[in-house]
Amino acid sequence: MHVELPEKRYYSIGEVAEAFNVNTSLIRFWEKEFDALKPKKNAKGNRKFTPDDIKNLQLIFHLVKERGFTLEGAKIHLKEGKKKTLNNFEIIRKLESIKAELVKIKSQL
Repeated sequence: MHVELPEKRYYSIGEVAEAFNVNTSLIRFWEKEFDALKPKKNAKGNRKFTPDDIKNLQLIFHLVKERGFTLEGAKIHLKEGKKKTLNNFEIIRKLESIKAELVKIKSQL
């Protein structure tokens, strides 16, 4: 899944949930379950997600929703091979972007 968010320093939980097409409750649940998610909170307690949080969410989403990992399986996978997983994930996302551009070019021919 490629998430489209405007470039900002911080994103609200509503923006994040909408971008991933999930409920805010799932984002809050994943925040409790995964140490990699540490959004900042303002004085009112509203979560503010950074671009790094979004990358971690994309990786969690990929493992749990797209690859069918259990939460425990995703946690282990992230701890044991986060750098490798992240590199593979980034490569897959770049290839998907290239494919989309090529399909777009093909349709214009």
